[in-house]
Amino acid sequence: MNIAFHGAARTVTGSKHLIALKDGIQILLDCGLFQGMGHVTDKLNDYFGFDAQKITYLVLSHAHIDHCGLLPKLVAEGFDGKIFCTSATMDLARILMMDSAKIQMQDAEYANRHLRHGEEMEEALYTEEDVIKTLSLMKIVKYEEDFEIEPGIRLKFTDAGHILGSAAVHLTITEDGKPTRITFSGDVGRYGDLLLKNPQQFDQADYILMESTYGDSLHKDLDPIEDMLLEIINNTCKVKRGKVIIPAFAVGRTQELLYALNGLELKGKLPDIPYYVDSPLSSKATEILKNHPEVYNNGVKEILKADHDVFGFKGLRFIESVEESKALNEDPRPCVIISASGMAEAGRVKHHIRNNISNQKNTILMVGYCEPNSLGGRLITGQKVVEIFRDEYEVKAEVQSIKSMSAHGDYEDLLHFLSCQDPAKVKQLFLVHGEYEVQQHFATRLKDKGFKHVAIPEYHQVFELD
Repeated sequence: MNIAFHGAARTVTGSKHLIALKDGIQILLDCGLFQGMGHVTDKLNDYFGFDAQKITYLVLSHAHIDHCGLLPKLVAEGFDGKIFCTSATMDLARILMMDSAKIQMQDAEYANRHLRHGEEMEEALYTEEDVIKTLSLMKIVKYEEDFEIEPGIRLKFTDAGHILGSAAVHLTITEDGKPTRITFSGDVGRYGDLLLKNPQQFDQADYILMESTYGDSLHKDLDPIEDMLLEIINNTCKVKRGKVIIPAFAVGRTQELLYALNGLELKGKLPDIPYYVDSPLSSKATEILKNHPEVYNNGVKEILKADHDVFGFKGLRFIESVEESKALNEDPRPCVIISASGMAEAGRVKHHIRNNISNQKNTILMVGYCEPNSLGGRLITGQKVVEIFRDEYEVKAEVQSIKSMSAHGDYEDLLHFLSCQDPAKVKQLFLVHGEYEVQQHFATRLKDKGFKHVAIPEYHQVFELD
C-alpha cells in the first residue's frame, strides 16, 4: 500500500491524497480545486497527477471548494465510482460545485471578451452537466457509522467541527490479513467555535494525515469578533462615510459574520446602515445551515430560545441578481457588503474590490486565511498596487484583518485534536494543508509531543505504508 500527495502539499489548497492498494484499488481522499496560487493556478487545476479512470472510490471530508471543487473534472475525465460523504456535505457540495461551474464559465466569458493580442481563449474546467453527474455518484455515510466500502475496507466519519458536515476520515484497510488504520483530519475546526460543536475524539490510528494551516499561530487573546466588527464599521461607515467590503467564504465564514452582527443587534449596538450579502451561494448555504440546527453548539442553542433567526437582523438584505450587485457600486451611501470568495480570487467580491479599492473612505476587511499569492493575500501583506482582472489598481482603501475569524483551528486546537492518540503507536504523521515554513514549525511542536515520525510531503510525492 502507498499514499501519494497530489494537492495541499506544502500549500493550503487543492486537497488530493491517493491511497493505492496492492490489488489495484485506489482510494482518493478529496479532490479539491487549487485557489489563489497566482499564475500557476490554472496549470495546477488542469493536471491531476493520476488517471481519473483508475480511481475506485473517493472519500470527501467536507464541501469547501478546495476539497470538492475538482470532483466534476474528475468525473468528466472518467471517474465513475462512489463518492462517500456526510449528508450535510452532500447538500453543501451540490450548491458549491454548481456555483463553481457557473463562476468559471462567467469568468471565462469575461476574460474572452477582454482578450489581448496573442492570448488564448479561456475554458471552464467543467460544466453544470458534469456537476449533475458527480452528484449522482454521492453516497451518504452517517457520523460514527462503521461503514464497509467493500470487504477489507471500512470507513468511519467523526465530526471535525470545521463547517457544517465536515468530517475527519478514518479508514481501516486490511491487506494480506493485516489491518492498517489511516486517519485524514480533513480541516479541523476550533474548540469553542462561534457556531459549531467541538471536533470529536477518534480511535487510535497507524497513519495520520494532518492539516496544518495555522500550525504556528494562536487565535486566542485577540479582541472579541463583535467588538472588532463594530469598531471597523463605525470608523468606516459613520466617520469616513465609506463602505466596508468583506470577502468571505459562502460556507462558514459568512454565517459567522451574520451571527456576530446579529449579536450586536441583540445588544443594541449594531449601526443603522444597510448590510448586504451579495452572493446567491451564501444565501443558499445560510438556509442549509438553518436546516441543520443539530450541529449548533450549546451557546447558539441558548440564543435560539430567544431569537428564532440567529443569522438575520435589521438592515440585512440578500442580493440575488447581477443587476442588483452592480447597483451597489453606484450607490454612494455607507454600507457593509459581504461577498464571496474569501480569498477575493473570484466571484462578485472581486468586482466590489475593484470598484472600491482606490477610495480612501472605504475598508477592505479580510476575515480569514488567504493564500499569499491570492488577491486577499496580497492586500493583507500591504501591496500598494494590485492587479484585478488584468488591470492595476492603487490601494487607497484601508485594509484590515480579523485573524481570529477562522474555521481552522490554531496549533493548540490541532494538538488538542491529536491528544486522543498515543504518539508511540503512530507510525507516520503527514502534514498537509499548510505553508512549508508553518509546517516545519508545527512539526517541531509535534515531535515535542512525542510524534517521532513527522513528514511534510512534496507535491506528487509517494510514501510506502507498511
